[in-house]
Amino acid sequence: MRSTLARWRDSDLLHSFLESPVAMGAALVALVLVGGALFAEFVTPHRPFDLATLSLADARLPPMWMEGGSRSFPLGTDDQGRDILSALFFGARISLIVGVLAVLLSMAIGVSLGLAAGFVGGHVDAFLMRVCDVMLSFPSILVALLIDGVGRALFPDAHDSVAFLVLVLAIALTGWVPYARTVRGSTMVERQKDYVSAARVMGVAPLAIMRRHVLPNVLSPVLVLATIQVATAIITEATLSFLGVGVPPTSPSLGTLIRIGNDLLFSGEWWITVFPGAMLVLIALSVNLLGDWLRDALNPKLR
Repeated sequence: MRSTLARWRDSDLLHSFLESPVAMGAALVALVLVGGALFAEFVTPHRPFDLATLSLADARLPPMWMEGGSRSFPLGTDDQGRDILSALFFGARISLIVGVLAVLLSMAIGVSLGLAAGFVGGHVDAFLMRVCDVMLSFPSILVALLIDGVGRALFPDAHDSVAFLVLVLAIALTGWVPYARTVRGSTMVERQKDYVSAARVMGVAPLAIMRRHVLPNVLSPVLVLATIQVATAIITEATLSFLGVGVPPTSPSLGTLIRIGNDLLFSGEWWITVFPGAMLVLIALSVNLLGDWLRDALNPKLR
């Protein structure tokens, strides 16, 4: 354990992080937002999705610094009397869970198919790359809408957890293509190297070569891509929820909160949509900045 910590303290990655104010600022913002979302029960003043604690008498209160505001609701309330500040962190938790699960699933699909295409080649490579071309020819949000719509049609009376999984699947099935193309290119380079030829001569099975030898050497660009794709997945989830086909209304995410606020935006209750929108922008921006830093830090040509 101590040797691992010592290697980390002396690593180029940590040095690059400490030398980048943008990366440290983005990491701080992401840590605060993600930590607040994960521990929302302990850091928020209210339970916004507990119907027993809501009162319509508190509906549409402005932020506390405006006339009519209340200290009990620092960022105001929505049309059902939910505290906006508390709803932000509980909604961000749902958005983050959907985004991370969708990225993990799409990464598993894309890496597996990319390894197979790059290592096997031939007709397998040609077929998988044509599938990628077909997927790229359609806007991802339309494909996600189609998959989500089919899932809801097949399970019209599904429980909230099933609808949640359908949403994750819809986002994941539109996000695996970049992983497949990236891994395929790296695998085609790695399979020509001596250590792969030596493993073949020794009689190692192709699946074992891909898993033990090739995969560890193609993961660096995948990790960078996954970091950036988390922000994309969160925005996709927010878009689907804004359109009314995202997570169930009983567990609204940031996109659902923005949609609710959008209906009241021109009646003067701007805080109901502006604060969830700002939260979504901060999460996506901080993750993207971290992804940009990680891409440069892992690029040997920039060291």
